[in-house]
Amino acid sequence: MTGVAPSSSSSSSFAAGGERRRGVRTAFRKERRATEKVRLLGQDIDLVKPEEVMHHVGRWVADGRKAVIANHNMHSLYLVRQSPEMQAFYARADLIELDSTPLMAFARMVGLNSRGFHRCTYLDWRDLFWSVANRKGWRVMYVGGTAEVCRIAAERLSARYPRAVIEARDGYFDVSKGSAENDAVLERIRAFVPQILFVGMGMPRQEAWIAQNLDVLPNAAIFSVGAAFDYEAGAQKTAPRWMGRAGLEWLYRLLGDPKRLFRRYCIEPFHLLDLFAVDIRGAWRRKRGLRSAEKARRATRDAAPALDTRRNA
Repeated sequence: MTGVAPSSSSSSSFAAGGERRRGVRTAFRKERRATEKVRLLGQDIDLVKPEEVMHHVGRWVADGRKAVIANHNMHSLYLVRQSPEMQAFYARADLIELDSTPLMAFARMVGLNSRGFHRCTYLDWRDLFWSVANRKGWRVMYVGGTAEVCRIAAERLSARYPRAVIEARDGYFDVSKGSAENDAVLERIRAFVPQILFVGMGMPRQEAWIAQNLDVLPNAAIFSVGAAFDYEAGAQKTAPRWMGRAGLEWLYRLLGDPKRLFRRYCIEPFHLLDLFAVDIRGAWRRKRGLRSAEKARRATRDAAPALDTRRNA
């Protein structure tokens, strides 16, 4: 277990790296709208920018509300069809980010309002998040990874963001409901009183754990974040962000760990072909309906002058 509190002597590190914003940040919507939530491959997804995610999280933290922030990609869409625990997790999520450039491209293809800036994952908003956490002095706890990863990541983040209060606990424990280890982890989380809880134990373990324990977790913004602290500790290398924007991050990860990730990236997507077909068929029907409606409007408009001519005669 690793806990790192902010140091009063770290103001210089904050000035050097704690505040990511250099210029005027682009505007974003502060209220959610109906077209923000879409249905893609049978699942609800929110089309939000990283700034919008942080706005909603900030509001939930200020209100002292418990909220779950999830994300969907090809792997999760495959797993949700196999696992009742995954289904339960997404059913209780307050915000579901889209973590897949190929899925964004498909969403545009079927007529949904998806754009490149809607790609949201920890690596996309990490700097923004820690800047906000530092500015507001948030209490952040991470559960996942090894004890060494937790120690190094917490130390590095605390040095860079000294106003944030950071606690980390490894994810190697018996997650069975009612087990002594699981109860001890839950008690440690409650004692820390986090405003942000990151759970990074990999899919579907982290989602199942959140769903199983959600009712007894403290009021906090709860994220499923995978290997977030592995990246912060340098235990895993991050793909260049241009590869993420180009939809090639999966290739970077596959080449780095082909034995573990081959099935995820090269086989699992084929199990979703029926869902792709459903969405394509639905898009075609909507397009045909719009064409029919437009044709009817034109016919009505063209018929109006002829009717007026006959009346005048």
